Amino acid sequence: MQFLYAEAERCLGCRTCEIACRVEHSEDKNLTSAISQIHPPKKRLFVEQQGDRKEPVLCHHCDESPCMAACITGSLYRDERGVVRRKNERCIGCWSCIMACPFGVVARDANLHLAVKCDRCPDREIPACVASCPTKALRLVDAEDLPKERRREYMLREGE
Repeated sequence: MQFLYAEAERCLGCRTCEIACRVEHSEDKNLTSAISQIHPPKKRLFVEQQGDRKEPVLCHHCDESPCMAACITGSLYRDERGVVRRKNERCIGCWSCIMACPFGVVARDANLHLAVKCDRCPDREIPACVASCPTKALRLVDAEDLPKERRREYMLREGE
């Protein structure tokens, strides 16, 4: 299984990942038309800033996903890659998943009356946010490499 890994020290806060996410989830996957759609697509990750630190915040596709457990219609499910996804036709817009997400990354699309969250771009080998990040602050990491990445990040942070 792979995870989206965010390395805050590399994030510039440019929000290129947010734009790439919106374009990827637009009707024709074109920047110009994505921003001019009547109902532009909602982003599925958020660049947050606390003091000088900027960091992409995105779905963790938790092993025991609170959003899935809270979904009263079974709209949220885990696919064969381990990604928590949504069946649009089953979502009734009750927002239970939004309230249950401990990371605050399930968003409300009031125009479509759906909850939206990262689906890790199922039509792409590499998610749009990862492919667009100019500093590689977002990466797709294999599960077995995750502890190594966390140790490396800790060493970089403590070495300053």
